[in-house]
Amino acid sequence: MTAATQRSSVRLRRGLSRLGWALSVVALIFVLLPYLLVPIYRFVTPVSTLMVARWVSGRNVVRTSMPIERLAPILPLSVLVAEDDRFCSHHGIDWKEIHTAIAEADDITEARGGSTITQQTAKNLFLWPGRSFVRKALEFPLALWIDLVLPKRRIMEIYLNIAEWGPNGEFGAEAGARAAFGKSAADVDRREAALLAAILPNPVRRSARRPGPGVRRLAGIYEARARSGSALAGCIGG
Repeated sequence: MTAATQRSSVRLRRGLSRLGWALSVVALIFVLLPYLLVPIYRFVTPVSTLMVARWVSGRNVVRTSMPIERLAPILPLSVLVAEDDRFCSHHGIDWKEIHTAIAEADDITEARGGSTITQQTAKNLFLWPGRSFVRKALEFPLALWIDLVLPKRRIMEIYLNIAEWGPNGEFGAEAGARAAFGKSAADVDRREAALLAAILPNPVRRSARRPGPGVRRLAGIYEARARSGSALAGCIGG
C-alpha cells in the first residue's frame, strides 16, 4: 500500500468516525428533545406530529385550542370513561390494563387496548401512528415523564386539544364538535359528548355526525358510564 493510499484510508476512517458521532448526536437530540419540551407544555399550547405532517404535506388542519374549563364538563368525563377510566389513579401507564390485554391475546403482538390517555398524548405529541414495539418502547418512558411533570388536568386538556377528531383534518374537541354538530364543544350535551368519545379510536372511519350502529351502541355505553362516573374525574375537575 502506497503512502497516498494510506493517507486516503486514514481520512476515510476519520470521516466515517465523525459521521458516526454526528449521527449519534442527532439521535440523542431526537430522543431527549421531547423530555425537554414537556415542562414547557405546562404553559404552551402544543401541536401534534400528525398536525405537522399534514401542514408539511399541504393538507387541511382545523383546530381551535380550548381551555378545559371552557368545554362542556360532560365532554372530558365522557372521554375519560371511554378511553381511560383509571386515568386519575395510574401514573401514566395502566399496568393492570396492559396485563389484561396481553392475557386475552393469543400472542403478545396481537394484544389490544391498555393505552392510557397519557400514552396517547405522548404518541400524538412526539411519535407516530401505527403499532410497533419501537414506538411502544419510546412511548412508555415518555408517558411516565409526562405524568410526573404535568398535572392530570393539564394532560387531559392537551389530549382534548390535539386528538384527531374528524376525517378532514379536524383536531381537538372544538373542531370535532363543530364538524359533527355545528356547535362549540362548550355547548355539547350528554349524548353528543358520548358520540364524540365513541369515534376517538378512528375518527376517519367513524362519524359522530352520522353515527352507525356500532358508534351508537358505544355512545350509549359511555353515556351510561358518564352518568355514574363523575367520581372518576376528580383529578380533572376545576
